[in-house]
Amino acid sequence: MERGATPGERAAGRAAALRIAAAAGLTLAEAEAFGAARRDTATPRPAPTYAWQAPKAPPEPITVAELQAQKLAAETRRRKMAEREARRLRAVHAEQERQSAAARAAQAERDRAWAGTRTGGT
Repeated sequence: MERGATPGERAAGRAAALRIAAAAGLTLAEAEAFGAARRDTATPRPAPTYAWQAPKAPPEPITVAELQAQKLAAETRRRKMAEREARRLRAVHAEQERQSAAARAAQAERDRAWAGTRTGGT
């Protein structure tokens, strides 16, 4: 209690301790003795245990049947994804083909018009 405090802080601390002891119906000496006796018999609280402090259980080894089921599911998933992509690409290619056909038809019309002006103009 004496270390690191100014004389005024020490006096204030003693006065506060006297008031607390008097409120409990004890003298300062009795309160100090009671606290010292209680400290000697007190057992420290056990450290709290947290779930994250416990070591994790080792993972269960995967069985051959589970591995085969996972592979089958992955293959099915890949197959469905490939089918979706093929349908999408068929639609894209059909649209491109329609656009190309329209462009070829327009070019053929321009070529015919150009050829008509060439043969008709000579």
